[in-house]
Amino acid sequence: MSNLLLTGLMIDSVLIIVAVLMQPSKQDDAMSALSGGSPDLFQQQKARGFEAFMQRVTVVLGVIFFVLALALAYLSSH
Repeated sequence: MSNLLLTGLMIDSVLIIVAVLMQPSKQDDAMSALSGGSPDLFQQQKARGFEAFMQRVTVVLGVIFFVLALALAYLSSH
């Protein structure tokens, strides 16, 4: 059981990395990354299309990662 959960955790870890790398960039250029923000900070728009999908995928994968990590910790302590 522990090996199955560990394998699932490793696969989920790789999928989280891929999902984060596939998310579109929100920075306009390199200077805005260094200066700390953009002038339209409070004019956030709701994510749509591919961006919204990738955000949901990342959240779901993060929840799965957290649950698998807790299950492995529980199994290792008992």
